[in-house]
Amino acid sequence: MDKENTTKGLKNALSDGEVMSDEHRTHQAHKNHAHQEHRDIPQTNDEHIHNQGHGEMSHLHDPSQEIPQIEKDHSHHQIPANGEHSDHADHHDHHAMMVADFRKRFFVSLIITVPILLLSPMIQMFMGVDWRFIGDSYILFGLATILYVYGGKPFLTGAKDELKKKSPAMMTLITLSITVAYIYSTLTVFFISGEDFFWELATLIVIMLLGHWIEMKSVMGASRALDELVKLMPEEAHKIIGNGEITDIPIEQLKTGDAILVKPGEKIPIDGLVYDGRSAVNESMISGESAPVEKEAGNEVVGGSINGEGILKFKVSRVGAETFLSQVLKLVREAQDSKSNTQRLADKAAKWLFYIAVIAGTLTFLVWMIMTQDLNFAVTRAVTVIVISCPHALGLAVPLVTAVSTSIGAQKGLLIRDRAAFENARKLNAVVFDKTGTLTEGVFGITDIKAIGISKEELLLLAYSIESNSEHPIAQGIVNEGKKLKLKLKEVKDYQNLPGKGLKANVNGRDIMIVSPGYMRTEKIAFDINHYEQLAQMGKTVIFVLAGNTLLGYLALSDIVRETAREAIDILRSMDIETILLTGDNQRVAAYVGNQLKIDTIIAEVLPQEKASKIDELITEGKIVAMTGDGVNDAPSLAKADLGIAIGAGTDVAIETADVILVRSNPLDVVTILKLSKTTYQKMIQNLIWATAYNMIALPLAAGVLYNQGIVINPAVGAALMSLSTIIVAINAKLLKID
Repeated sequence: MDKENTTKGLKNALSDGEVMSDEHRTHQAHKNHAHQEHRDIPQTNDEHIHNQGHGEMSHLHDPSQEIPQIEKDHSHHQIPANGEHSDHADHHDHHAMMVADFRKRFFVSLIITVPILLLSPMIQMFMGVDWRFIGDSYILFGLATILYVYGGKPFLTGAKDELKKKSPAMMTLITLSITVAYIYSTLTVFFISGEDFFWELATLIVIMLLGHWIEMKSVMGASRALDELVKLMPEEAHKIIGNGEITDIPIEQLKTGDAILVKPGEKIPIDGLVYDGRSAVNESMISGESAPVEKEAGNEVVGGSINGEGILKFKVSRVGAETFLSQVLKLVREAQDSKSNTQRLADKAAKWLFYIAVIAGTLTFLVWMIMTQDLNFAVTRAVTVIVISCPHALGLAVPLVTAVSTSIGAQKGLLIRDRAAFENARKLNAVVFDKTGTLTEGVFGITDIKAIGISKEELLLLAYSIESNSEHPIAQGIVNEGKKLKLKLKEVKDYQNLPGKGLKANVNGRDIMIVSPGYMRTEKIAFDINHYEQLAQMGKTVIFVLAGNTLLGYLALSDIVRETAREAIDILRSMDIETILLTGDNQRVAAYVGNQLKIDTIIAEVLPQEKASKIDELITEGKIVAMTGDGVNDAPSLAKADLGIAIGAGTDVAIETADVILVRSNPLDVVTILKLSKTTYQKMIQNLIWATAYNMIALPLAAGVLYNQGIVINPAVGAALMSLSTIIVAINAKLLKID
């Protein structure tokens, strides 16, 4: 499936309000499938350097130099056993089940809350009615017990986990309030005189369940990057046995030195060294670079890449944990594990409220015990303080903002997967970009046409007519230009792919060849070397069109810079955010693109694990870093960065690793992320202030600060303040918008 379809799938996912499912995506590795036609063009050393900018990355020619050796997996699995990834594979379904569970608990709790409110003496007093009857308190106790156990379970469990980590937050605060309310209210039913807080318990549980359900539903997602890496590999390989026969065996049974056959259009099953055959291999899903890499005897091939139209035979060079994808997987896992566990704003607020509740409740009890020696009164005041310390509005303050910002993000083409990382995007001071497929289109386009003896249109028409028979990325660049200009194809006969030379065909009775600079030098056909060198310096691929041995002209192609990339870089600079280009491409090509866009820093010729290390270096320097990329080689750095941003038309691995996905593959949306993050944070702060403003009034009065003046918080007043703050945060959340 091509990029347009991949993006369409992402949009479908957004319309469902959920993270894309496997049905909404396909592997980027299939987009250049079996029908590619790759040309065998010989390269001298200097031409090889020029061509590195078009996908022939030297580090992929010798993977043994690029991956640190780790302990061998003697089971010879290409990827660690699936059991290691079960958590990742099942995480999405688990999250969906949690959303459904919160929804169910909310509605059941809501139903139970209605009779609790009607039976509550405080609510009856507030409503000015008297519906009391003998035994009503026992019914109230029974309903509250069911609600505490069933509706409160997620909070009780969450509090246990938070306390294990010695990091009390929202779950601990809620648990403290509902537990104190339940225990004290139970005592008033059976042992002591006093007013119960069952109504407070019920409303708090219902509102908190609603808040969590809203937030979880709006950002439902899971990272399955490791599972996606596993899926990149075929399950079987064509093993060549002693007598030359071919047998298909599972990948995990392969051993170093085994001879493997790869047919045209197939995925290469494992890393190896070619000993026979010649073909161009699409390594875009590995390297992120768009052009295929020519492979022949002596060249390394990487498992997961896609063979072109030739046949390759290679010897397995690495198995198990030593393979390229296993190393990328290891890097992703380490990056995910080491990435700082940023605490969300609501949890920070809840953490402080928890400490305030405990301290204020304890002080209230001690002071009143010392002053009055009345245990019942002291306990009542302390319990009141603790119960109301968890404002109901807090349960909706952040979830409502989250839901609105997620909706706005969807409208702007942003799929937010990690809320904590997104909320902290407001602090970013450096944005790192991959080149191919991120700042550029990832496809070739014509940049220069030099005609000799014929018109430019005639030259392009000849190339267009011949290249229309090929699926090579360079050919597609020429074909796209021809279609854009609505040129009428000439009749082509005797089309041939000449190994080591290029293409040949008869066009309207003339023998026309399309060849490389290497062929021109080998055949000693004169051409403007100075102009060619200028084009090559800019990272462009040059092809020559010949009629016999007569040069008709040449065309230069390069990866096209996205129109919005320049604007995005300019805006980021105006926001005092450093822009960094981080690419596996060669220095010359990277510099050409970087200078075009006026990027602050250019870092080229980096391997996948080096990309992650570069992100580490930037973070060590004190920078708060976003990484934007689209390839498998970007996955470790996406996981490592403070904010990982994936291009929506990129590989599944990059998408599954990122915190935010740009559905429209538009670099300008990086700016939108920053603006939305800042606006979202401001709204959250405003809502938290409104939610806790209730506490600023209620807590001192509940503690009895003005008791001697005859002012103690009344349940009716408390309920009114609580309701007012909840309404305010709901309205304020709806007012969230960005330019």
